[in-house]
Amino acid sequence: MTDTATAQAAKLLGRARRVVVFTGAGMSAESGVPTFRDALTGLWQRYDPQELATPEAFEADPALVWGWYEWRRAIVARAQPHPGHLAVAAIEAHVPHTLLVTQNVDDLHERAGSTDPLHLHGSLFASRCSACAHPAPTPPADDPTEGRRLPPPRCDRCSAPVRPGVVWFGEGLPQSALEAAAEAAASCEVLLTVGTSGLVYPAAEIPHVAARSGATVIQINPEPTPLDPVCEINLRGPAARVLPALVEAAWGDAG
Repeated sequence: MTDTATAQAAKLLGRARRVVVFTGAGMSAESGVPTFRDALTGLWQRYDPQELATPEAFEADPALVWGWYEWRRAIVARAQPHPGHLAVAAIEAHVPHTLLVTQNVDDLHERAGSTDPLHLHGSLFASRCSACAHPAPTPPADDPTEGRRLPPPRCDRCSAPVRPGVVWFGEGLPQSALEAAAEAAASCEVLLTVGTSGLVYPAAEIPHVAARSGATVIQINPEPTPLDPVCEINLRGPAARVLPALVEAAWGDAG
């Protein structure tokens, strides 16, 4: 049985020709990927994630930071997309003019079948040179239980240390990605915001852009967030349950 709010959201989604799906850390957390709010374990429990995720930390101790990101990447490699990820791919299949914008640095959307998601905060699987920004091969994921310091590889062009291809604290988001997300939000009819706190700017501005441009903003989150007043419909619950139900109500399949 479909509740009234889900039925209303499904009707709007099913009619839309341009959709933006905007996902945050809560989406990946449902697959077991730790968020920055989770306590670290093992070797890393002595560190604050926000102190490791900076250019200054990498410059001071590249092996410490590279090892931590390799640990994170190995955890992601073991995680599996959940039904919510599959439902997002189904939305893309039903609405060709859909743009998936994610704040997550993992590849769970890609593995679920989403094509060319826009990663606002970069990717754990897109390493690059810390000096010349030349793309670098990403080594195979190691055992996440081993968590240890690891010297980063060297750039094959200039020999500088290779860094994770993510946006660190103190760095700006890729301008082209941010502009593409804002443009899509300004022209869409429906924006789904899923598993995001609505606190991390400038990414958190994307739902506001959609609302100001006349789009219907639908939020999927287990708890209230600062985005609640911006959203016409708030669907409470985990993405792994709510998104498949929404897709089924809109098109008769759960992705």
